Amino acid sequence: MRTRDLGFLLAFSTALLPAGAWQLMCFGVPPGLAAWFPLVFIFGVVPWIDALCGDERRNEDDAAAAVRLEHTRYFRVLTALVVPVWLGLLAWCTARFAMLDSVPAQLGWLMSTGVIGGVLAINPAHELIHKSTRWEPLLGGVLLTSVGYAGFKVEHVRGHHLHVATPEDSSSARLDESVYAFVPRALWRNVRNAWRLEAQRLRGRGRSAWSWRNEMVAWYALWLVFMAVFAWAGGLRALGFFLGQGLIAAATLEVINYVEHYGLERRLIGPGRYERVTHHHSWNAPQRYTNWLLFNLQRHSDHHAVARRRYQALRHHEDSPQLPAGYATMFVLALVPPLWRRVMNPRALACRVVGEAGTF
Repeated sequence: MRTRDLGFLLAFSTALLPAGAWQLMCFGVPPGLAAWFPLVFIFGVVPWIDALCGDERRNEDDAAAAVRLEHTRYFRVLTALVVPVWLGLLAWCTARFAMLDSVPAQLGWLMSTGVIGGVLAINPAHELIHKSTRWEPLLGGVLLTSVGYAGFKVEHVRGHHLHVATPEDSSSARLDESVYAFVPRALWRNVRNAWRLEAQRLRGRGRSAWSWRNEMVAWYALWLVFMAVFAWAGGLRALGFFLGQGLIAAATLEVINYVEHYGLERRLIGPGRYERVTHHHSWNAPQRYTNWLLFNLQRHSDHHAVARRRYQALRHHEDSPQLPAGYATMFVLALVPPLWRRVMNPRALACRVVGEAGTF
């Protein structure tokens, strides 16, 4: 086992951040400040660790070694372990939320849990739902349902990957579009598109869209079970926390989608036909530490080129569009649209010029 492979264990470190925040409260830090500690670490400390750890641009060049890497069980175990870790953390955070009695503390705890859900629940779910085994997509669906965004399982695989970098895609941000316009549009259209895709699939098989064979019906039934459990265990306050953290987690995901695809376009080559998706149609970032935290999500260009490739085998492409910093920095930058446009518009336009010239 190589050192860089062990680094993916750091993905679980985000689960420790709420415990760190609670410990700060025990040491006397006001809850209204301590509850925000996870966000301070993710968006304030992670970029500095990225700078210290440097970039990871190496690829597995030996074909046999690449095949062995793809089939190493260790990497599958890590993503599977996320399910009990996240569900346990969510229950713990909900119980602690009930103990907080100030609005700043409650808001900080809710925001922190939601963002961690976007990192620790949705990101591994994204890896799992792409896989061809029976059990991995199921685990991914459970993770997505725990944050109320089960439609992502359907729309992302059968919608986003087909339409990425085109006007038909709900998760590809247009040039000059602000994150505040993009996120509500993406949340609404992705859920709607998931229902439409499932209805079309079932009608094509001569079945009713309103059946247990409809993934959306099944997953949202499980979501109602989650809601009932949280309401039974902690009342309306726990139920509200469960729903709130899910909305924040889903919004966190869509901010990352905004970063991953902003302003990039595939060329129209015929009526309703676009050029093939390649590693030139998503933004890439090589920061080693964040790629450990996110199971190589920042190698997003290669993910769209070969969607079934497992995270440990994703490749870095120097000729892909490159972000100027890691996701934590770009997330914060996206929240300031004038600054975002100043940094990203010239890069996106340059990628378009190169793409039109066909000289990537």
